[in-house]
Amino acid sequence: MQVSFKIFRQQPNSAPSFQTYTLEVEPGNTILDCLNRIKWELDGTLAFRKNCRNTICGSCAMRINGRSALACKENVGSELARFSHGADTQLPEIIVAPMGNMPVMKDLVVDMTSFWDNLEAVDPYVSTSARQIPEREFLQTPEERSRLDASGNCILCGACYSECNARAVDPSFVGPHALAKAQRMVDDSRDDTTEARLEKYNLGTQGVWGCTRCYMCNAVCPMDVAPMDRIGEIKQEILERKNAQASRSIRHRKVLIELVKQGGWIDERKFGLYVVGNYFRDLRGLMSLVPLGLRMVTRGKFPTYFEPSEGTEEVRSLIEAVQASEQ
Repeated sequence: MQVSFKIFRQQPNSAPSFQTYTLEVEPGNTILDCLNRIKWELDGTLAFRKNCRNTICGSCAMRINGRSALACKENVGSELARFSHGADTQLPEIIVAPMGNMPVMKDLVVDMTSFWDNLEAVDPYVSTSARQIPEREFLQTPEERSRLDASGNCILCGACYSECNARAVDPSFVGPHALAKAQRMVDDSRDDTTEARLEKYNLGTQGVWGCTRCYMCNAVCPMDVAPMDRIGEIKQEILERKNAQASRSIRHRKVLIELVKQGGWIDERKFGLYVVGNYFRDLRGLMSLVPLGLRMVTRGKFPTYFEPSEGTEEVRSLIEAVQASEQ
């Protein structure tokens, strides 16, 4: 069948545009197969990254029909099946663009300097100070090694970083790839710097609290690393070590759980007072809520009472059961 490939093109110091190529393809052809044919048969100037073609190296990550993926993993048939193209006479189209959150160098090739710099920022190496016999390898039990299975599958393709909404609005956020690797270090039995790592990963929006839990990193990860889940595991380690006075981010999580246990859902009147106002301890925080509170009152949006949800007791028992199992 014939398929139209609409590909992002950009030369250095020039405006971006899209260029369309038409190929005769099979449904099982990968997007990388098609890009290779375009480069070899139609336009040798097209630039993109590739290496192994076996879904291992992560080199060929790019945006395919609006989401980051590996070109060697996605095929024409599955991509066309994701969209309805209207009448049968309409030529099917696949749009290919460079990854996001990184500047374009040429066409589908992006500058990944920030990606690697942010990975380096989390110290993604096992501390060797814990090694008792320097000339021998670190040993782990099968159980200890199994705790690293999920994060160990990361091939650093950049798909999660490309789609990270938190990174798009906050350049200080290190990104889901780095924090997934950080979680591996926290869980690694061979590393003896866990406490120092957690203090570092607890630094405001630069660390784990910068994650907005939009789920995009989990949705696009080709290796099922689930970076958002790994970030959540680091948060849990921090929450077990800190009380509500440590920071607003920690207080936000603890207050949320506390209020859900009390009412089944959140009493938002208390939520702002407890989190921003720090249980009436933070005068500046309380004053910052006054304009919002006045607007809500004047527009009739401020509830005068709170009615707990149905099944509050069941919700409370579930939360307490989870907390007990974690302890």
